[in-house]
Amino acid sequence: MPRFEPFRALRFVAEDLEPLLAPPYDVLDDADVDALQARSPHNVTFVDVPRGGPDRYVRAAQTLQGWVDTGVVALDDTASFTIYRLRFTDASGARRDVAGVLGALEVVDAPTQGGAHGVLPHERTTPKDSTDRLELTRATRANLSPVWGLSLAPGLAALLAEPGEPVGRVVEDGVEHVWERVTDPARLRAIRDLLASDDVLIADGHHRYAVSRTYRDEVRAATGREDTDAETTLAFVAELVADQLSVEPIHRHYTGVEVAALREALERFFVLTPVEPRAGSLVLLTADGAWRLDPRPGAFDGVRALDGLWLEVALEGLDVQVAYHDGVEEALDAVADRRAVAAVLVRPPGLAEIQRTAREGLLMPPKSTFFTPKLKTGAVLRPLAG
Repeated sequence: MPRFEPFRALRFVAEDLEPLLAPPYDVLDDADVDALQARSPHNVTFVDVPRGGPDRYVRAAQTLQGWVDTGVVALDDTASFTIYRLRFTDASGARRDVAGVLGALEVVDAPTQGGAHGVLPHERTTPKDSTDRLELTRATRANLSPVWGLSLAPGLAALLAEPGEPVGRVVEDGVEHVWERVTDPARLRAIRDLLASDDVLIADGHHRYAVSRTYRDEVRAATGREDTDAETTLAFVAELVADQLSVEPIHRHYTGVEVAALREALERFFVLTPVEPRAGSLVLLTADGAWRLDPRPGAFDGVRALDGLWLEVALEGLDVQVAYHDGVEEALDAVADRRAVAAVLVRPPGLAEIQRTAREGLLMPPKSTFFTPKLKTGAVLRPLAG
């Protein structure tokens, strides 16, 4: 089972955190970064999304060190966990109060490398260049944004119900983000022991976790040690229960294929019924209309009940390129603008399938889940000492 440890956090010294924080780097485009950096010369994107030439990572590290030297950020006196609360209204209109904990999660070997259980992936990942994050980690010697994990250990939400010491609050886009520091030794021990009692499933941040594994291996090779900070990585962990999850779908956009060929392939597995395009159903969108996709009897016998997996089976052997986007309007616009030949609206997997993925060591198709809302980067940074 994985280690999950408190650490001395690096935090901004400011009453108002809103100008300083940012969404995760991988959801930002250039315009987003421009807007964030216009808020403050100390916005975390100056470190987390470095710009420029090959020296940008060194300059990011210099910026972070400059903030330390001038008191823009400061290191906590003692090790802590940080409770991170997210309060919002989800896509169904239900009020949510999600509570997780930020700490240092053990970096374990990949299952393909014979790694032990403890920290498990939940979906296959698409190819992605990890050089940027690795170079940034090497230069800054810090974890800047957390991996999102789901603990299979029951009782974490209850353990986090009691407030900690308030250290920050931001309300943005209808989401209240609250951070509370926990330093009481008994409570630290209770959180650590509970999370060490069962597996943690990676919900978001598979690539970040893989980068942490590469960095750990580099530090081991350079030092001959297996007791450095590189053995763990910054993670937000919440309990894998329904009221602590807000999961939205990631829809499929298809190119490189004729609509007729795509439709023919789908019709072998699905009955197509004309409908109005809407979330909550498996729906094919083309320039000519929208059709609900209902599985034909027996078409997916022996196949897990995942929309993404059904589509993979139905389109196997068809020369088609697929891209992934959240939002029904984005799918409609992509088809209308001819940026996609067609799109398919999918449904997010249910809690039972997510739990099955974890317990049976299975993997979902790429981009099966979109966990919301996105965590803020910058409220808690984790230095990586030797």
